[in-house]
Amino acid sequence: MSGHRWAARAAAGAAAVALTVTGGTLAQADDDIDTLPAEEVAERARDALLDARSLHLSARGSVGATGEEGSVDLTLDREGNCAGGVDMGDDGSVEIVKRGDDVWLKPDAAFWKNHVPIGGSTFDKILDGRYMKAGADDPRMLEVTEFCDLDTFRELMTDNAGDADFDGLTKGARTEVNGAPTVPVTRAEGGERVTAYVAAEGTPYPVRITVRGGDEEGTVDFSGFDRPVPTATPSADETVDITALLGRSIKPV
Repeated sequence: MSGHRWAARAAAGAAAVALTVTGGTLAQADDDIDTLPAEEVAERARDALLDARSLHLSARGSVGATGEEGSVDLTLDREGNCAGGVDMGDDGSVEIVKRGDDVWLKPDAAFWKNHVPIGGSTFDKILDGRYMKAGADDPRMLEVTEFCDLDTFRELMTDNAGDADFDGLTKGARTEVNGAPTVPVTRAEGGERVTAYVAAEGTPYPVRITVRGGDEEGTVDFSGFDRPVPTATPSADETVDITALLGRSIKPV
């Protein structure tokens, strides 16, 4: 599986996990989060996440029944801009930048070797540490452009909100995540335990979601809410046009 496909699945998985514990109607009360039942804490977390204009997503663990291990570190916004990367351990890594109508990818040597066994080493030598550049509408980049857009993530949550069920949610005692106080809300079902750690001060964003058991094992951290995506893009000297590199085939990289 290519790096951007793993990232797309991880991002979709993060949205599904967020939906699992934060689905429902909008909360109206202004009470302190410590006084709210688990259901209302989850409602507020979902509302806050959907309102974010941009965020930083850091996911690590396994995705799906295949147990593929990897991590995604990505800052993205509703305009479809993003910057970050995907790391699949021994299978390689890919740096990603998307700004406006352009997208840049920089796979490492291990990626080319493992995901493009025929000709990959040649592509790696041609690139020589530079990025591949393509238009965001290039069919080969479709999965990259989709998971780089925060609106795609939000749609996954809103389109499936009707499937959310609050039965079985429990609220734990305050605990810290990355030095900040949070309130954990947990759903345990069918051997899977999903916990959302909701900020106890300020806007009640879900700052961490963990999954244990079932097909997925991992942690998703959310941070940098409403902070802009870095605007820096690779220079012309750091770039090779994807058509010149791969030809006009629309086969995904």
